[in-house]
Amino acid sequence: MNLFDKIGGRPTLINISKRFYDKVYNHSWLGLYFKNTKQSVIESQQVDFMTGALGGPRIYGGRMPFDAHIHLNINHDLFDLRQQLLLEAFKEENAPQILVDRWLKIEEAFRGQIIKRNISECQKRYFTDEILDFTDPNQHKVS
Repeated sequence: MNLFDKIGGRPTLINISKRFYDKVYNHSWLGLYFKNTKQSVIESQQVDFMTGALGGPRIYGGRMPFDAHIHLNINHDLFDLRQQLLLEAFKEENAPQILVDRWLKIEEAFRGQIIKRNISECQKRYFTDEILDFTDPNQHKVS
């Protein structure tokens, strides 16, 4: 039995992705990057990608992470924040540790392809694309 089957297959991935993207879309900083993208589309792409990566059917038809994120100015802080929200989703869904470890390993393998040193490393995917670059809205708040 492969990992995909051991963890409960697509239903497990759907539940984790839904909980995770609920957090992302509601986050004051990370949510800004998704304001023009339907949550259901992103969730579906994440589930399809992870299905194949974890040993299930290879059904993902979207862009690979580098191409999908080329227009987003993502730094290490933003990537780490995303990982933190994902860890929260895993915990809330009681995800098995073997799934958490494997998923995070897959995500970490793409870090170098997604992180930008500055906005000049971003490119439009399409002529009509915007380069997305947001500062943390809580960064300048005085306690």
